[in-house]
Amino acid sequence: MKRLHILFTFLILLCATSLSAQNKTARLDGRVTDGPDGQPLFGVRVHLPALKLSAVTNSEGNYHFEGLPSVRTQIEVSYEGHQTIVEQINLTQNTHKDFVLLERDARLGEAVVTGVTGETRLQKLSTPVTLLSNDKLRGISSTNIIDALAHEPGISQITTGSGISKPVIRGLGYNRIVIVNDGIRQEGQQWGDEHGIEIDPQSVHSVEVLKGPASLMYGSDALAGVVIFHEAPTLAEGTMHSEVSSEYQSNNGLLNYSLNFAGNKKGFVWNGRFSDKYAHDYKNKYDGYVYGTGFQERAASVMLGLNRGWGYSHLTFERYHIMPDIAEGERAADGSFLRPDGKKATHDDFLSYRHGLPYQHVYHTKLVSDNFFILPKGTLNFILGLQQNQRKEYEEVAHPNVPGLYLFLQTLNYDARYTLPELSGWKVVTGINGMLQREKNKGEEFLIPDYRLFDFGLFATTSRDFGRLSLNGGLRIDRRHISSDALVDKGVQRFEALRKNFFGVSGSVGATYKASEQFLLRANIARGFRAPTISELAANGVHEGSLRYEQGNSSLKPETSWQLDMGADFSSPIVSAQLSLFANLLIKNYVYSVRQLDALGKPLIKDDHEVYQHQSGDARLMGGELMVDVHPLEQLHISNTFSYVNSVQLHQPRESKYLPFTPAPRWNFDVRYDFIRDGRVFNNAYAAVGGEMNLRQNHFYAEGGTETATPSYTLVNLSAGTDIRINGRKFGSLVLTVHNLFDRAYQNHLSRLKYADENPVTGRRGIFSMGRSFNIKLNIPIDF
Repeated sequence: MKRLHILFTFLILLCATSLSAQNKTARLDGRVTDGPDGQPLFGVRVHLPALKLSAVTNSEGNYHFEGLPSVRTQIEVSYEGHQTIVEQINLTQNTHKDFVLLERDARLGEAVVTGVTGETRLQKLSTPVTLLSNDKLRGISSTNIIDALAHEPGISQITTGSGISKPVIRGLGYNRIVIVNDGIRQEGQQWGDEHGIEIDPQSVHSVEVLKGPASLMYGSDALAGVVIFHEAPTLAEGTMHSEVSSEYQSNNGLLNYSLNFAGNKKGFVWNGRFSDKYAHDYKNKYDGYVYGTGFQERAASVMLGLNRGWGYSHLTFERYHIMPDIAEGERAADGSFLRPDGKKATHDDFLSYRHGLPYQHVYHTKLVSDNFFILPKGTLNFILGLQQNQRKEYEEVAHPNVPGLYLFLQTLNYDARYTLPELSGWKVVTGINGMLQREKNKGEEFLIPDYRLFDFGLFATTSRDFGRLSLNGGLRIDRRHISSDALVDKGVQRFEALRKNFFGVSGSVGATYKASEQFLLRANIARGFRAPTISELAANGVHEGSLRYEQGNSSLKPETSWQLDMGADFSSPIVSAQLSLFANLLIKNYVYSVRQLDALGKPLIKDDHEVYQHQSGDARLMGGELMVDVHPLEQLHISNTFSYVNSVQLHQPRESKYLPFTPAPRWNFDVRYDFIRDGRVFNNAYAAVGGEMNLRQNHFYAEGGTETATPSYTLVNLSAGTDIRINGRKFGSLVLTVHNLFDRAYQNHLSRLKYADENPVTGRRGIFSMGRSFNIKLNIPIDF
């Protein structure tokens, strides 16, 4: 790995020496006013997404940028309670631009999306994309960043307690979803059931969720889609900003705080953050407190960089650490939870913020160099990332400080994208990206072998507008080489040497057509590709976190898919609706894990754990999302969303017909009333009642007792929030929420704790999810 460090350092220096070309700089200023009364708006966010720059209007509604590159780019103007404006601006000509914002109604919002064909307006995309703005994220109370996304249409989560969540998009998860953070793929053992996403939620400014395999810019594994976490944009020249935020949740005693300081002085930009979070065990009506569901999380990051007329160069360092307990669900004869030492868990154990056995130590370190250059013809975005992931699992009572499983993963990511000048209206982006990866076992137990991986991808995307018609598409070629070492453990052949090469082609083509000012039609067809992971190919050992003995299958072939997406948008001031349908017509070689049975039809046991092995078949997924937003009064919003996915294996009997971890049909509703839009003390004050109804899931993978049916349930939530002003300036924002108001005891179909041991007293199998919780979030900004 030393050669990777040397290569990384060399490329960073190469980028730094290329910054000598000083392009002509531009400036931009203007005023933002309120449409109904013409008054200036304070606190409006004026954002240049491609340049990663953002400014905020002052008390007179004015904003300004200095030292901008002289390019054509998108500008996005947004303010709470108002419609977002997205326009293209030519910085070689424009130096002044005013905006008038209209109050928000039911019309579908506009935004800039960066993950499909480069910088694109949302309404020009042929595939469905879910956006979560910074304002929306601040209003959500969650235990981790995936939990904050999981209530959006078409998005679910596989959970292991409250601290670990994995995203699922339209019924597909694990390595079929690419997670992008700081511009590179997040690589941190995401193949494991109880392996969460190593990202500080407080560092996430906004999120894009791309559904389906249409994104060709982030690697072949994006068979289900891409989740892109965007960091906060750099501030405008001459400004500094600090922020203090905190959160408390009553059910699990979650305490969270985060400190942030950012600025821009003469083009030298910085952004530093420190976050700390800890929670004890959660409780519910049936189980009481659930032993092993607490966690601790700590993260720190710093970004330093330069913004100039030639573009920008940013260097980011992040260190993330989480210690989640592992809930095994073992019980005494009276139904009480047992600790690994055989004693009953006590009230002090439940409320302790210190970890108990078993638990994990997960460290994720990341260094990313993000560079954007304005060239004589086009632009170049060049990103290098170095990641190191350490995952340790502790479960032995006799040796509580000695990790049994210790996985050490190092990854070098590279990504270069060139945006050509527009030619006859065609916008073309081409590039290469991939990774070098090496993993070593450093513990006393083994689950996967030591391995090395090289990944290379070449892609090109294009788009063009023809009046009401917009076309987009692209092609990608991927090659992956993976090799692993043989291992003899205690005289037994644990792993055999493995050498695999995978090659795949993916692509997409789509169109949007604006039939009228109110109707928009979308269609897209895409081919996806995913190579098997090392765990699917070669796992052979006890996985304590998933409570099973896992076996790989070296004969697995790459997954390929064909997906058709179709949709229609209707937008008016009072009612808007969006229908998104998809048909993943065929996923060849779909990989899944199945419980193994012995000759008597009973679960096969190895090392005191049930054996699960990876196998594959052909699958088909179909479904969609329906969203309806009604705005009958100026201050009243009523929104409804419905999500459904039907995932089956072809040519299989009833027991193995349905794919594992298929989310149940779900209806979400939200009724929000804005009390105050522009008050002197309270601003953007609202109250809302919402809910989530999960229908009964009868479509489950029943072979070997792998899954069982899940009853329906409905959760009701309350929320209220407001900004607080002092002397005309924003002092802070306050959000109050009540989750699961009626303390409903439930199990989500995608909860892994659903399959824990049966309670011998009640006869209920598994562990139920978190009960009622009162939550509070406070954010205090400080501008200089």
